[in-house]
Amino acid sequence: MTDRIRLATQQDAPVLARVQRASWHAAFRGLLSDDYLDGLDHETLAKTWEGLLTHFEGARAGTLLVEQTDRVVGYSRFYPTDDEDDDSVQVGMIGSIYTLPEVWGTGVGKALIIAVLGAMSSAGYAEATLWVLEGNTRARSFYERNGWHHDGALVVDRSDVLPIRKLRYRKGLNR
Repeated sequence: MTDRIRLATQQDAPVLARVQRASWHAAFRGLLSDDYLDGLDHETLAKTWEGLLTHFEGARAGTLLVEQTDRVVGYSRFYPTDDEDDDSVQVGMIGSIYTLPEVWGTGVGKALIIAVLGAMSSAGYAEATLWVLEGNTRARSFYERNGWHHDGALVVDRSDVLPIRKLRYRKGLNR
């Protein structure tokens, strides 16, 4: 199967919503409440994606997606960091990287993260960061295998139903 990675457009919003919903259901079951996950609505997610793809893309931000033959199987968003302890000129953040569960372990995620890091380097960032749920050992292991490290930062997000502990991971970029 040949993977093609390209920039997402506003027309991709519905498929990005589909990938997000499916991957969140598989990756976060047991880490987020079932009510929250079961309440993820495709139409609401698609409208959110339409807004993101319209207003928050540009020279230093973007959404890449992975296509396999006839379908989108993953995506990743990056943009200048919004962390107060980092310089948004030097540090870019991966706000999301998700693939459909059926392609986990096939190399799609690795190809996607390599592509997004290349895009971030081309955008002028010296470092990349991302936040990961502390209990998401599968994702943490993936990042660590790919050269990321926990930089010591921890936040407790209380925006949804229950407090969620997130760790910040960091990786230098070759420019």
